Amino acid sequence: MKIERIETFLVPPRWLFCRVETDDGVVGWGEPVVEGRAEVVRAAVEVLGEHLLGQDPLRIEDHWQVLTKGGFYRGGPVLSSAVAGLDQALWDIAGKHYGAPVHALLGGPVRDRVRAYAWVGGDDPGELREAIEKQVEAGFTAIKMNGSGLMDRSIGAAGLAAVVERAEVARATLGTSRDFAVDLHGRAGTASARRIIAAIADLHPMFVEEPLAPEYLHRLGELTASTEVPIALGERLYSRSDFLPVLGSGLAVAQPDLSHAGGISEVRRIASLAETFDVQLAPHCPLGPIALAASLQVAFATPNFLIQEQSAGIHYNEGAELLDYVLDPTPFAFVQGYAHRTPLPGLGVTVDEQAVRRADKRPHAWRNPLWRHDDGSMAEW
Repeated sequence: MKIERIETFLVPPRWLFCRVETDDGVVGWGEPVVEGRAEVVRAAVEVLGEHLLGQDPLRIEDHWQVLTKGGFYRGGPVLSSAVAGLDQALWDIAGKHYGAPVHALLGGPVRDRVRAYAWVGGDDPGELREAIEKQVEAGFTAIKMNGSGLMDRSIGAAGLAAVVERAEVARATLGTSRDFAVDLHGRAGTASARRIIAAIADLHPMFVEEPLAPEYLHRLGELTASTEVPIALGERLYSRSDFLPVLGSGLAVAQPDLSHAGGISEVRRIASLAETFDVQLAPHCPLGPIALAASLQVAFATPNFLIQEQSAGIHYNEGAELLDYVLDPTPFAFVQGYAHRTPLPGLGVTVDEQAVRRADKRPHAWRNPLWRHDDGSMAEW
């Protein structure tokens, strides 16, 4: 069995899919994307794919080593995301070849169902209660929200009160039997993050996500030492090497993205490394069905897994939804907030190839918003 063809597809709302086909007709799917830079990752997949053509797809680890290190220059979101999508597709092929789900190839399942949370926005506090109630009615037992919209890095009394108000709405709506997480998106400075976390600590968030931007993670230890609230981050870290210093700085929840951090192969290793620090795994995944399918396969086989992000109904999904490119929605049926394990081979996702090819004929050019403060300076999005 040899790899014969590699294709990529830009599909709305902001995703990039890749399709890897072998000479005996086995097809694997992956989702290599950097949100807002999908076209750049598409070019990287094309270049990296040169190595895979004509090769045995089952030599996944060898391919991963060559794709990540064979070009001399390593890492970064674009290259790591290109590798991630190709890696997912190779694992999908392997599972289909052996007639087994990927989690079986990773050592077998350690759980039968995976808890997931729903996004509820949060930029507009006026819509927050209704959004949370909707997800509770859908059966979810946990939600995540933004701590604020545009935020000054040095937060004032009004800004701090607004963050607290959102958290209070979440706790009042959810009660004590359900959970909420707060995403700060790296918008606050270190001192402001410390104040925000202290102000909402009594509301017992499940975790506070990305309190610091990635370039300031050398200060993470002093932040975690100042609070008992679990701190989560990792969507902008792309390897074990990136995670190692933060794992030793009091991190509670690691959030690598299966479409950014080198795919199934590397996230599996990040999870094992995190376990040695008593850190739990909660993969970042506000993306499409292939990325979610890959995340679920890792979750089923990971002892220190906590909870899974998923994008059904997320505010980014304009022009397409999570299941629009899927023929069988069964793996993505969240029952009382859980996705249940299935015996489907590979990633367990059945891609609607015709829908994907139609969508690629009108490729998106999604870009994240660019925000500015009142004085005209750039603001973190």
